[in-house]
Amino acid sequence: MPQEKKRRTSVVQAGIGTDKAYKAVISPLYMSSTFEIAGIDQRSTYEYSRTRNPTRDELVNAISTLEHGIGGCVTASGMAALTLIIHLLNPDDLIIAPFDCYGRSYRLLCALSEKGHFKLEFIDQYDPATVEEAFKAKPKMMLIESPSNPVMRTADIAHITKCAKACGTIVAVDNTFLSPMLQQPLKLGADIVFHSTTKFLNGHSDVVGGCVVTSDKDILTDLEFWANSLGLIGAPFDSYMTLRGMRTLELRIHRAQENAQIIAELLDQHDKVDTVYYPGLPAHPGHEVAKRQQDGFGAMLSFEIKGAKQNTIDFVDHLEIFRLAQSLGGTESLINHPASMTHVSMGEEARAKAGVTDQLLRLSVGVEHIDDLCDDLTQALNKTG
Repeated sequence: MPQEKKRRTSVVQAGIGTDKAYKAVISPLYMSSTFEIAGIDQRSTYEYSRTRNPTRDELVNAISTLEHGIGGCVTASGMAALTLIIHLLNPDDLIIAPFDCYGRSYRLLCALSEKGHFKLEFIDQYDPATVEEAFKAKPKMMLIESPSNPVMRTADIAHITKCAKACGTIVAVDNTFLSPMLQQPLKLGADIVFHSTTKFLNGHSDVVGGCVVTSDKDILTDLEFWANSLGLIGAPFDSYMTLRGMRTLELRIHRAQENAQIIAELLDQHDKVDTVYYPGLPAHPGHEVAKRQQDGFGAMLSFEIKGAKQNTIDFVDHLEIFRLAQSLGGTESLINHPASMTHVSMGEEARAKAGVTDQLLRLSVGVEHIDDLCDDLTQALNKTG
């Protein structure tokens, strides 16, 4: 397990011992918006914090190391990360995205396409024949979200990137649900990987942020230009907090993943639950793909309550530990109703196609004791219907 050991050590050591001024073990927080320049003809690495900031650089360097990239940009949110990526496109360029992607990503892509920023097509990325047919149009960019939010479909990243290389398509992968501890899309052939660092990377539900990492020098140059020009950059304090949160990433995500597997199996056997969507279950359609390209099945899962929508409402109302809230990836366990929350902006027709029903619930499983989490879900299910 040398690679796992390297990743574990890398995330704990992120930003440790890099202070050249006073040898502080923990990297300092640089809040300054501007930096003194030695002279008119002498340029410095740091001059203005919109362009570059030492604390932000510490974070992007740490994430780039975990993702096997050469560099990237820290952004103000996950949506800012996506906004940055799609600024690589021109009006005649085609971007292909999954039909079941995150609701706000879906809406942003549609809105900008309608304004003529690029051409857009949504496809079923989980069918190899559909993927191969899509590349005949020679898209400029293929956007992947795997596992998908919220129905946990698993795209074969290696297959998609192989097809992309043949026609010069840029592949960008949203790795938010798994983090680089469980999946490294750049090693699977992707050109760009991005995150909402709000989620697992920070891990404590107290920062909103994003990041984009690439393995391509030319792409990195373009990303840095657009991040600086658009002002999409993340704040130094948010970067500092995210770096602090990342040092426990390996511990958090493995405990949460262990909990999620047990919960998925519990829900799968309960007579009040219709369908469980979790790649860790052998019956999941993407189970084999997930085993091949991931180092674990993650801490996210979704499931459908049997019966009418009122049963779903009653179930959520009876929960005591799981909190109904937006977002995911924190140490605490959360439950989300995608149809009325994270995916409402998609519109009813797109939600139906993606399988986002009124009975669907998404769990972000935390690091609490598994017995307490199982007891909470069981008691709420037993009081439902």
